[in-house]
Amino acid sequence: MSEKLRLLVLFGGRSGEHEVSLMSARSVLAALKPEKYDIIPVGITKQGRWLTGPNALEAFLAGQTDDLLPVTLLPDPSRRGLWLLEDEGGMRPYAPVDVVFPVLHGTFGEDGTLQGLLELADVAYVGAGVVGSAVGMDKGIFKDVMRAHGIPLAEYAVFTRREIETDLDDVIARCEAIAPYPLFVKPANLGSSVGITKARDRETLRSALHLAAQYDRRIVVERGLDAREIEVAVLGNEQPQASVPGEIVPGGEFYSYEAKYQDASSQLLIPAPLTPEQTETVRALAIKVYRAVDGAGMARVDFLLDKTSGEFYINEVNTLPGFTQISMYPKLWEASGLAYSDLMDRLIDLALERKAERDRTRWER
Repeated sequence: MSEKLRLLVLFGGRSGEHEVSLMSARSVLAALKPEKYDIIPVGITKQGRWLTGPNALEAFLAGQTDDLLPVTLLPDPSRRGLWLLEDEGGMRPYAPVDVVFPVLHGTFGEDGTLQGLLELADVAYVGAGVVGSAVGMDKGIFKDVMRAHGIPLAEYAVFTRREIETDLDDVIARCEAIAPYPLFVKPANLGSSVGITKARDRETLRSALHLAAQYDRRIVVERGLDAREIEVAVLGNEQPQASVPGEIVPGGEFYSYEAKYQDASSQLLIPAPLTPEQTETVRALAIKVYRAVDGAGMARVDFLLDKTSGEFYINEVNTLPGFTQISMYPKLWEASGLAYSDLMDRLIDLALERKAERDRTRWER
């Protein structure tokens, strides 16, 4: 019998999606096969502390983390594994780590910052690398990359928090030049629809800009389409595969945070009711998007299907998609023939494969 892989599962995080991460982690931890993995659960508080213990997730869910142990991962490959932080300011080895599974969403988890630490620590990890994570996270940069690759997208513009605070009237005028209302206003670096508003007039646009600026220093404003929301799950490294497409039918005007996690009236249609030609087109586009951002491991690629023209427009890519039992990514793969627990195995295998490929690279002359 081969030795179990020592798997560090990270959840929580310094993000507006902290609670979403806890929901995802509950599903992931329940699905991991105990005969294959020695699981080390580590929660990250909203202040950035790393805490562990046998029941770390339950402690985070209950908001009672005082009995957990403070730990850290060092950006020093000569001091591998998880280290316990001691009261006197010292540290000692706590647990070796073979693979890290970041079940994190949003800033400081999905945006390339954590991936940079994991690269410095020289450890295998699930998901995209620094570049793919950063580009996928920043909606403005992502749209620029999509435009460079000739992938259709709605008209947009990017503004800074300082512009909104110092010259709001000019920002509004530039927003209204993008397209007629409605306009979508989004923080550039956040997910789960946090801070997003569908602005139907100048007054709601004004409020929407202020709201989005609370969550990021860069704000994306884009033309609102009368469209269906189509999503495709992508899995793989050098040879990615696309799942069957799914469609989201929001209970509200769009797939907001509440619609995703609190409102049962939204529907997920899997597979999406598309023609064979549309299905082939959107799956091919998903692979093209994935490769354009240097995706690895996994991503959920979200499209808008214009109800008038029938054309697909890229909306966004999510390099660490939600993993709750009702999340689209695992459900799409289940519909494509890959069960939830087997999907976990495949993602971990891909992490090890990518680490082996990275180890082939020469760092010195």
